Amino acid sequence: MKQSLYNIYHLGKKELQTLFRDKIMLSLIVYSFSFAIYIGATSASTDIHHASIAFVDEDRSTLSERIISAFYKPRFNPPQLITFDEVNPTMDSGYYTFVVVIPSGFEKKILKQEATEIQLNIDATRMTQAGVGSGYIQAIINQEIANSLNQKEISPINLVTTFKYNPNLISTWFGGINEIISNIMMLSILLSGAALMREREHGTIEHLLVMPLNAAQIMLSKIWSMGLVILIGVTFSLLF
Repeated sequence: MKQSLYNIYHLGKKELQTLFRDKIMLSLIVYSFSFAIYIGATSASTDIHHASIAFVDEDRSTLSERIISAFYKPRFNPPQLITFDEVNPTMDSGYYTFVVVIPSGFEKKILKQEATEIQLNIDATRMTQAGVGSGYIQAIINQEIANSLNQKEISPINLVTTFKYNPNLISTWFGGINEIISNIMMLSILLSGAALMREREHGTIEHLLVMPLNAAQIMLSKIWSMGLVILIGVTFSLLF
């Protein structure tokens, strides 16, 4: 047993020494746990930041002003007031991502609890902002309408929701963890396969086969050495 562990240790040590001589593989490992994590997390972000929005306020009521003032940074840029004739030109030029049209008599119909509609125009070429932003806009408008009508039920319990570990629900944090997990899976396969290919390329795999070693020892030596490299890379990525 002691001799077996000794063989596994020294074979793994040899794998590490061989890996450190492979500059291309080292560069790939460094990239996978540094720049690749950042690029993967930020490129897949679903957060809304400074989305451009405009309103066509044909109602000019207190409720419409409350709705317009409910949109502010950092998710939305300060809302701009435009006319209905400016909707298509500004959307075609990409000046606004969202244009909300509040019709005339909107507040009166809401107070009478009559059916009414708000038109939301979306520039769907900005796919992430279009999908997520439309949900935000709908929720904000519904919340302002409910507040204006005092329809919010008063609960004897004040429920306070706290998000641990990611209190601001920043999607890049979640995306970074996903990217780390993906790179761990990729490198776990790649490093072990590359180690075996190096053995065949250098002709040392025949030496291993004639040595007093079994397949389990060879396999375990590659697993612990490459696993150590991945563990160091993950630690570096999480800390820095």
